[in-house]
Amino acid sequence: MTITFIPPSVTAWQPLAPCQPSTCVNPALAVASPLRRMARIVGAAAVLLGGVPIAMVSHRFGPDTRARITQNWARLLLRALGVKVHANRGFAFLAGAPVLSAVPSGKGTLLVANHISWLDPLVMAATFPCRPLAKSEVGEWPLIRTLARGAGVLFIHRDRLMALPEAVNGVAEALRAGDTVVAFPEGTTWCGGEMGPFRPAVFQAALDAQAAVRPATIHYREQATTSARACYVGGDTLVGSILRVTSTKDMTVTVTLFPPVRLSPSGRPHEARKALASVAEAQVRTGLIGKPEGAHQGRMIA
Repeated sequence: MTITFIPPSVTAWQPLAPCQPSTCVNPALAVASPLRRMARIVGAAAVLLGGVPIAMVSHRFGPDTRARITQNWARLLLRALGVKVHANRGFAFLAGAPVLSAVPSGKGTLLVANHISWLDPLVMAATFPCRPLAKSEVGEWPLIRTLARGAGVLFIHRDRLMALPEAVNGVAEALRAGDTVVAFPEGTTWCGGEMGPFRPAVFQAALDAQAAVRPATIHYREQATTSARACYVGGDTLVGSILRVTSTKDMTVTVTLFPPVRLSPSGRPHEARKALASVAEAQVRTGLIGKPEGAHQGRMIA
């Protein structure tokens, strides 16, 4: 009999992915020069520090203005890190889901995507004006805390299941206010070659707010080849992941945005959120198996 040890911190809301940098990350196809690496690090630091005074007065701006400022700042930071961002539009795939329907784009949307890297919230913010849902630990980092609060980030305690209803209510309130909230329902990061199942809890916020759900696929590439060099997984360190990104000469991330969908009121709540999670996950997976060269047909945004 084999006994598998599961760390005490791992819960249904905080799952554990099998990805590790030692097994998932390959050497860069093309390495950036030392001068370019240093320029990227210095440039990123300047953008981070430059965003602090803006973040400290962001409460004076309206939600739309704050979202646009965050979007431009995220684009500038990604550019400083040497990460190019392309945006594509995917097709709705609702076969086998009669209670779901595609709806026009609008305010108050729950944007859900696969989770690979610490770059993901920046990538989504650069692509679409939104408020990310992040783990509470982010709010404890001095510099990042100020920037996150300035961007309107919503925090969740993933290691406290008792705090989950409060987090769902917070997301629902933001959706009712017309905000677009981005969440990563896998609950953890994967390397990008594979992804985990979507946890249904956050989809309850969309049901409570009667908001649409918009799936999105994040896909990192080097020279049209899927790359795990941006990932932040397993025993990885944030510094190590940052250095991998800045040392990669050609890093491109493609975001495929699928049409928003809404669930018709029917069935039990737990069945409804599971249906939403299942359809959103299926949509996101189609973006991962699509041809990466098609990304160049999309719109470059950063």
